[in-house]
Amino acid sequence: MTTPIRHNACTHPQIGPRRAPCRTTAGAAIEHHIEQQPRRAPLAVVPSSRSDEDLLELVAQRRDETAFDELYGRYSRAVYTLVVSLIADRAGSEDVVQQAFINVWRAASGYRRERGPAKSWLYTIARNAAFDALRLRAAAGQWQVPDLPDEGPGPDQRASAAEEAFHVHAAVDRLPDHEREVIELAYFHGLSQSEVAARLGAPLGTIKTRTRRALARLADRLAAERVLG
Repeated sequence: MTTPIRHNACTHPQIGPRRAPCRTTAGAAIEHHIEQQPRRAPLAVVPSSRSDEDLLELVAQRRDETAFDELYGRYSRAVYTLVVSLIADRAGSEDVVQQAFINVWRAASGYRRERGPAKSWLYTIARNAAFDALRLRAAAGQWQVPDLPDEGPGPDQRASAAEEAFHVHAAVDRLPDHEREVIELAYFHGLSQSEVAARLGAPLGTIKTRTRRALARLADRLAAERVLG
């Protein structure tokens, strides 16, 4: 079977720019790592209860495009955020995201769940795609030596921040829909809780409850991943 043609970050219906501030303690990680990123739209594939590992193995063993599309739906935004943080080029990141998921399709047979979570494997594939893009640019002479020393974070700090952003956005995308939409409106679009309530036509108390539950779920998920990692 030939490699399926995938939409890139510019043309895929799930992708589009957005960013927003954060205001709570549990949301601080989101604020710190928010970049202009792919927009979530209704999935063409109904999300299943399968684990990431199950989906990746279906891609590897059966070349299952439905499983591949679900992985894309779960991780396209996280991959985009990771790539932007590493190559600092939003337009160029769209092509890198495309290449990263092509690499996932091609290399899926090399994944072994006993070696670690599928998400860590996907992160490595995406990071390597970004580094490949950087090497190609360097070889093509597209980088200019700055006149002044760069006082920003070094490569190690950028890589660490990129990995954290990847996990944060992946965790947000796995929230229940009614909690995810509250977090996205508040933290990605910068709406107050009153504005979120008005947008969704829900009581303010309901929005506050959903926000608390979502942030607690995010904190627990990220803490568990750090322990497992």
